[in-house]
Amino acid sequence: MARDSSKTPRSKRGSNTAARAKLSPSDPRRFDEHYYARHYMDETTAVSSASETLTLARFVCSYLDYLGVTVESALDLGCGVGRWRDALAQIDASIDYTGVEVSEYLCGEYDWVHSSIADYDGEPADLVICQGVLQYLPAREARAAIKTLARVTEGALYLEALTTTDWEQNVSQEITDGNVHLRAPEWYTDQLAKHFHSVGGGVFVPRDSGVVLFELERGAF
Repeated sequence: MARDSSKTPRSKRGSNTAARAKLSPSDPRRFDEHYYARHYMDETTAVSSASETLTLARFVCSYLDYLGVTVESALDLGCGVGRWRDALAQIDASIDYTGVEVSEYLCGEYDWVHSSIADYDGEPADLVICQGVLQYLPAREARAAIKTLARVTEGALYLEALTTTDWEQNVSQEITDGNVHLRAPEWYTDQLAKHFHSVGGGVFVPRDSGVVLFELERGAF
């Protein structure tokens, strides 16, 4: 998603073509070669750059190191073109990375595991990444996806999802993909709080993880 330019955006996403706008947000046919060329490869409309993802990954890994969460494996659910794979390889090449994608096109290009998040039945990982995916899922599938995130997260989860508040206040609506299921932030916090503690910065740890958090380090739940 793209922050409003007046708020120093870190990413950009172009609007959908009319044809793609007619498809439901989660329809796999949306996520074809054209979609990724526009939203990832074209610098003028790209969601983010490799350097931005590297900065984010460094933050997440450094924060987890501070919290004492060991990261030997990473599971990227909705991995796109593999920006997190490349970033983690620069940070620590020993991290065992698994990418999962619903896009048949990308699975053919990158040999990712082909699955939706809701249906993923693979092994857990120390670090689970789910960036910019849940807003594409209808409520029932999004709930199932969050249950999957809880099942596969052994150490920590990094999560980003566009909310109604973000859409109304924080992003540029001209370049952010609005063909999604916009939900109140409370919808996400209510679902996530069943399984996780928020530790800020989009990072969540399982409620039973044993990670020691000072009171002001905690998020809303």
